[in-house]
Amino acid sequence: MIPGPVLRACLAREWGLPGAAVAVHDGGMNSATWLVRHGTRRWVAKAVVPAAGRAFAAGLAVAAALERAGVPAGAPVPGATGTAVVRAGGYPLALLTWVPGAPLGTGAAAQRLIGATLARVHRALAGVRVAGTERFHWVDRAAGHLAVRPWVRPAVTAAVRALAGLDPDRLTWGLLHTDPAPEAFRYDPATGTCGVIDWSTALAGPLLYDLASAVMYAGGPAAGTELVAAYLDGGPLTRAEVDRGLATMLRFRWAVQADYFARRLVDGDLTGIAGTEGNEQGLAHARALLAPDHPAGPAGPGG
Repeated sequence: MIPGPVLRACLAREWGLPGAAVAVHDGGMNSATWLVRHGTRRWVAKAVVPAAGRAFAAGLAVAAALERAGVPAGAPVPGATGTAVVRAGGYPLALLTWVPGAPLGTGAAAQRLIGATLARVHRALAGVRVAGTERFHWVDRAAGHLAVRPWVRPAVTAAVRALAGLDPDRLTWGLLHTDPAPEAFRYDPATGTCGVIDWSTALAGPLLYDLASAVMYAGGPAAGTELVAAYLDGGPLTRAEVDRGLATMLRFRWAVQADYFARRLVDGDLTGIAGTEGNEQGLAHARALLAPDHPAGPAGPGG
């Protein structure tokens, strides 16, 4: 995304790290990251696609607030001008605090830790206000890209209508992570601390959306029982709210996936993937989970 020499020059100019060792770390569908070492210290440099720059800056403000509350979150290191995000090679770039540990998996113990950590995050962010925060939700049933396949618009429309029936404004709201996949949680056995990284946006919405997203990554409601139980032990949501709305929110979460991959297909967006088949697979997976007869789809209470 950013050529090595350009990245190194930016690290020297903005963060006073001349001669820093830089290694490609990972790449997502909207970002790229590098491990940065200078002496005995290390960080993560993260760049996002230009269109995501404003949201990225707001998300990093959430990460900073979370770290002030005691949860490792990859807070940004201010650059030479005091801003969290600078431009390098045309891309928004930030230098993030290193969060020690390893990403979690999908086993029962990991699911319990994810649930407990997500609950801690939601409580820590209660009442936090961040400039540039957007409001849930963003799925437009009339969007042109939903015509990419005949099934997409009807499936997304049905999920959005089901969500409206849940009356999201009456749910418990707060700042969301929006994509709490297992790899976003980093557990450090040396300290027993679990951090949460990848704060790419500031979005206020129903906390149930984060919980549904975590359950989606766990494999659905049946596989996510330990996660939900651990969340309820320490989180701000009640059992009644979760029982009433989780299935409907999970259906909407899969509609978000369908909307996302449909847009990428129409735009020809191959960021983070080798070819179009990656977007096709994502859309096909969303279709399978949105199908009425799929066990993790809209069947069940509230669906």
